[in-house]
Amino acid sequence: MDLIRRNKDVWDPFDVFSDLQNEMNRVFNRSLKKQDGWPQNFNPDVEVTDETDHYTVHADLPGLKKEDFDISVRGNQVTIKGERKKEHEKKEKNAYFTERLYGSFSRTLEFPTELAAEKVKAAYKDGVLEVTLPKSETSKPKQINVEVK
Repeated sequence: MDLIRRNKDVWDPFDVFSDLQNEMNRVFNRSLKKQDGWPQNFNPDVEVTDETDHYTVHADLPGLKKEDFDISVRGNQVTIKGERKKEHEKKEKNAYFTERLYGSFSRTLEFPTELAAEKVKAAYKDGVLEVTLPKSETSKPKQINVEVK
């Protein structure tokens, strides 16, 4: 089978559909995220690593104080909730352009094993929340010796 090179100078009706889909996605994404000109909420970016005896979650939460978020563990799930409040200044200033997101957030992460909720530790430094989630003893693999008869 020979491949035919596509001539970009020729009008292709599928390009029109692709452009239309991209534009519709852009319009709906913008209108669903904003209310009164400000985004309603945001989801912080997270990174999860799996160690031998625990998981580590790093969540990007710049500009927050430790009082602005809450961490809860239940079974094999951890939920990080919080709110980034918009700064109010007494001076009359209008934003010319902003990409900063404000509002409440909630991220629930599910793990393949049970977590030891009583041993969870969290630290917050330089806008990054680090949560160490030890695996429960029942979920750790057990070495079984086989007897030879």
